[in-house]
Amino acid sequence: MDENLIGERILGCALKVHRALGPGLLEGAYEACLAYELTKSGLNHARQVAMPVEYDGVRIDLGYRLDILVEDLVVIEIKAVDRVNDIHRAQILSYLKLGRYRLGYLLNFNVKMLKDGISRVANGL
Repeated sequence: MDENLIGERILGCALKVHRALGPGLLEGAYEACLAYELTKSGLNHARQVAMPVEYDGVRIDLGYRLDILVEDLVVIEIKAVDRVNDIHRAQILSYLKLGRYRLGYLLNFNVKMLKDGISRVANGL
């Protein structure tokens, strides 16, 4: 399946979650509910996927985790913060580079309208 098509389905699921829960909860609640919606929509996904760092030809597990990986192609990083900062964007871009993924979404659920909390991040590989 095409990454952009997967992304559209992910955003549809995220909108359902945000409409039901609104802002103000912890990231874990949004992650669990989004995973449930992804399952309902038929998208394969994994939560808290280990993301090792490769350095000098050695894979080193430093405890980095992707919030959700969808169809082994699209990374979702979930936030519930007052404002998304450059460090949040750098985090998801680093995950994309480390895993050699092309597309990711930074979703901040702590906003009145979810469209204001969506950042699409692409890795040029």
